[in-house]
Amino acid sequence: MTGTAPAPLTGAPLAQALFAPRSVALVGASTDPVKASSRPLGYLRRYGFGGDVYPVNHRGGTIAGDSVYRSLDELPGVPDHAFLMTPTAATAQAVEQCGRAGIAVVTVLSGGFAESGPEGVERERALCETARSYGMRILGPNSLGVVNPYRRLVLTANAAFNEPDLPAGGVMVASQSGSLLGALLSRGRGRGVGFARMVSTGGETDLSLGEICASTVDDDEVTGYLLFLESLRHADRLREFARAASDRGKPVVAYKLGRSEAAAELAQSHTGALAGEDDVAEAFLADCGVARVSTLEGLLEALPLLERVGPREPGASPRSVGVVTTTGGGAAMVVDQLGVRGVPLAAPAEATRRRLSNAGIVAEEGTIVDLTLAGTRPEVMGAALDVLGSAPEIDLLIAVIGSSARSRPDLAVAPLVERADRDLPVAAFVVPEAPEALSMLATAGIPAFRTPESCADVVAAALARRRPSPYSAGSRPSEPGAALDEAGSYERLSTLGVPVAPFTVVRVGEPGPDGLVYPVAVKALSAELPHKSDVGGVVLAVEDADGVAAASRHIRSAVAAVGIEVRDVLVQEMRPALGEVLVGYRTDPHVGPLVLVGAGGVLAELHRDRALRMAPVDRASAREMLSEVSSFGAFRGFRGSPEGDLEALADLIERFSALAHDDDVVEAELNPVLVGPAGEGVVVVDAVVRVRSGGNGKEKR
Repeated sequence: MTGTAPAPLTGAPLAQALFAPRSVALVGASTDPVKASSRPLGYLRRYGFGGDVYPVNHRGGTIAGDSVYRSLDELPGVPDHAFLMTPTAATAQAVEQCGRAGIAVVTVLSGGFAESGPEGVERERALCETARSYGMRILGPNSLGVVNPYRRLVLTANAAFNEPDLPAGGVMVASQSGSLLGALLSRGRGRGVGFARMVSTGGETDLSLGEICASTVDDDEVTGYLLFLESLRHADRLREFARAASDRGKPVVAYKLGRSEAAAELAQSHTGALAGEDDVAEAFLADCGVARVSTLEGLLEALPLLERVGPREPGASPRSVGVVTTTGGGAAMVVDQLGVRGVPLAAPAEATRRRLSNAGIVAEEGTIVDLTLAGTRPEVMGAALDVLGSAPEIDLLIAVIGSSARSRPDLAVAPLVERADRDLPVAAFVVPEAPEALSMLATAGIPAFRTPESCADVVAAALARRRPSPYSAGSRPSEPGAALDEAGSYERLSTLGVPVAPFTVVRVGEPGPDGLVYPVAVKALSAELPHKSDVGGVVLAVEDADGVAAASRHIRSAVAAVGIEVRDVLVQEMRPALGEVLVGYRTDPHVGPLVLVGAGGVLAELHRDRALRMAPVDRASAREMLSEVSSFGAFRGFRGSPEGDLEALADLIERFSALAHDDDVVEAELNPVLVGPAGEGVVVVDAVVRVRSGGNGKEKR
């Protein structure tokens, strides 16, 4: 091909070619009903797709009455979308043929590309180069296709779509696992969930999950998004989509694999050990305003609640949940699961109890308002919903319905259905298997849950959801970086205004200079020693100038045992403090810069008590991070202890997180930061900064 390639499709034109094509080519269509390559044509005909369908197979003939074209050159027109079901070895040639034919979007079903090793990587590279040369977009490889119930488009090889109906609704599903489309379809059907779009993104060699979803944000048929994520490929695109969806009031919920401890570590510091792969995913999704759930049930049941409970405002206090029930045991299950997830529970305030009493409802002391069997009467449950739903201390009310939901759904759920159009922050957990009651609730748009686990899972995700952050430094290439020594690290951080304890650099064997305030810490100064105390590179509480000389000689000898020569030591004032804190920063290759705060000192990794955010953060977010670290309760006057200067610590975190604007720094850590009493500030007494190759700063002294 010569000349300039046409511009590839983006935005709404891309969505049209993907989900509403006027014509489709099925390349590699099979006559064998056992093969997956026979399914797309059968689905398109069964569901009544109204566009043109062109089966293509070099053997020709017919399939179930449809004429089969031997090549794309024989087609009477140019399809909007080609679905390739060719073997891996023939896929590159098929993509080339699609490009020559002028097809704008190609879905690649076959695997055997980047996921299969070096040869597969090369095959995928060639595939992408061919597509780019023609301005063509690729969905996949390893994509099971796309579905649009409104256009009767079932362009997939997924066997789960061999069903009699295809429920249409407002939910778009985007999954990196193709098989999950069928699972969500079948499970959603039983819950009354209707779908607007479904897509299997596969290997995302070109089109990413984020870009595909972004192309639909202005589509009125799509009201919310369910994402199934195996990784955070193309995180920048995902962030752009999530912001656009939030701007349009379309909630996004995600199920992300990887909560186990098996995640690989990329960093070389305490910060790296404390911010594993799943911690990073958690911080990234939260920063994007995406509600993350941990159950498949929760993924399907989340959107109705997200539509009623908006994102939390920056710096706002945690939101609380109230519980009203007709069955104490059922409510206790929900309360237990909420407690596991750390969701605050709200007992009715005295004023609320008086209002309940005036309505003829006796509320015992405690979190749960148990109406007992009287609550099965609509007037009793209705009065309780009205009072508790408007109580200022309750941000979300969960109504737990017992056996009456199955035996008399017309009575048990009627009060909820009658209030569906009100601005009532309420959800329901139905204890028995009660499909009729659940159907009534779903039709009315009332968030309803089948298990206490999914109920608590979704409630926790909904109440924790934040607005997308306005800041974004974006992803960057990954590299380990070159460490600066401690003095060089302080120099690199000086422009941020981070408070550092006074220090000086002294040659080994020389006494401390005049003007030092004792006691001091004497530390090996070497870029090769990020963890100096592990090898005897630190001597504390040195009391005089001669002691500095003696300590430096001791350090030189100790460090020589591990093969490192030390010529200089860093001498730093020691100050009393209420406690030690770690503040870390690193750039994740997928999602970008992160800032972490947690328990400090040599036991930081053991405690794993920390909070993580995408960087940079503002002051409100920094304060919120401090509230999430449980050990920092010691700085809040626990049992009469002095209060620490948490405001100064929040200021340090905000300043330090501005490293996100420095493309040269790949990782940095302040450990420990000493926290003084309220009003007396905080001070850094050790730091390590790693910079990209060729970065400015002193690497060795």
